[in-house]
Amino acid sequence: MAEQSPTLKLHQVHHVSPPPETPPTSLPFTFFDVLWLRFPPVERLFFYPLSNTSFFDTVLPNLKASLSLTLHHFPTLAGTITWPQSSPLPLITYVPGNTVPLTVTQSHACFNTLSSNLCEASQRQRFVPHLTSSHEQASVLALQVTLFPNQGFCLGITTHHAVLDGKSSTLFLKAWAHLCSHSHLQNPPSLPKHLTPSFDRSMIRDPSGIGEAYANSWLNFGGEANNRSLKAWGSLDGVQNDVVKGFFELGPSHIQKLKKLAESKVVGKKVKVTSFSVTCGYVLACAVKVDTPKRDKAAFVITVDCRGRLDAVISETYFGNCVVPKMVVVEKSELLGEDGFVKGVEGISEVLRGLEESGALHDAENWMKKIQGVLGDRLFSVAGSPRFEVYGIDFGFGRPKKVDVTSIDKTGAFSLSECRDQGGIEIGLALTKDQMEEFSRLFNQGLESLLE
Repeated sequence: MAEQSPTLKLHQVHHVSPPPETPPTSLPFTFFDVLWLRFPPVERLFFYPLSNTSFFDTVLPNLKASLSLTLHHFPTLAGTITWPQSSPLPLITYVPGNTVPLTVTQSHACFNTLSSNLCEASQRQRFVPHLTSSHEQASVLALQVTLFPNQGFCLGITTHHAVLDGKSSTLFLKAWAHLCSHSHLQNPPSLPKHLTPSFDRSMIRDPSGIGEAYANSWLNFGGEANNRSLKAWGSLDGVQNDVVKGFFELGPSHIQKLKKLAESKVVGKKVKVTSFSVTCGYVLACAVKVDTPKRDKAAFVITVDCRGRLDAVISETYFGNCVVPKMVVVEKSELLGEDGFVKGVEGISEVLRGLEESGALHDAENWMKKIQGVLGDRLFSVAGSPRFEVYGIDFGFGRPKKVDVTSIDKTGAFSLSECRDQGGIEIGLALTKDQMEEFSRLFNQGLESLLE
């Protein structure tokens, strides 16, 4: 949990365990998991309005009871990551007695301000739970629930990137919400098939030893030989006081007009224009203008879900990491130019076309080298996806008012989700106050020009 402040009162830390009948389990890392071993954890906040329902008599007991039931299906979330000397790759192990911390706090801060489209990023950090980690082992999941009396509550979730990707994290939350929303029933229902995780790692094959190559890269990361540390790299402990978090929307009509504009500019080229490419291209062009990289080229990392892109059939509910990073490199001068948005779309399209032509695992042996090679530089990236449908996660008390990927406040990425109340895409990003004003001007000015 974040450090206490005068506006945050700690009530209790509950240690929630799976039901007693949950068997011990141990899962090996795949090469997808090893890739993200020492990346910073992923943090998300869900702000739920709450009016007449009693928090301590109804909401909290239902959350706790349903969490235990959910962990029966997701036991590794209560486990720990270790890297024994005898093992070439790390392991995730759950044994009876392992628990997930659920911290309960109370705040008298303004719920509406915290769940708005513009807020000082540091104000939200106190509602983010922290994983426990050492060089020898690391926890997988931490949760925090904060009550805002007569206003609502906030659910904070922090997950270890090496154990689950965004799709798996969202699967867990949807399963928990499903069981919680049925807590009033005498016999809680079983999980439906589309919410039941699959831990079958046999379909993820690694004949060329990519996993061990990644492991060796981490073992020698930072110049230390045989370094089996599980600590995240970098210093991402805090958010600067002058950083604000802003959310922007591209409605369906905006996206269609951006597509038409891009298509008119790329006639005769092999460019596939999609909602994803125009959204990322547009945001990237605006972001580069307000936070310009020092190098001549701008690097933009996207992650691609491989569940439907491998030779073997991977379940849509596969639980773990099954995403690959792909790097888009565009000349900075082109992004700063009048057609910067289109140049961004072209760069993204080229990378995605290569994915279709060469396969999802093309150049996989060099992913780690490329990522480690840009650490410390200004790197643009994207987190989340509108396909996660996070605004539909209802624990039985209504849909969230705001969902915030707070970990991007430290990494410099921008987040994507579906819009809460209408079609389209919501974008979240953190910038200094001056940068945010300029970004907002550019973002809105560009959309206004589409309507002319």
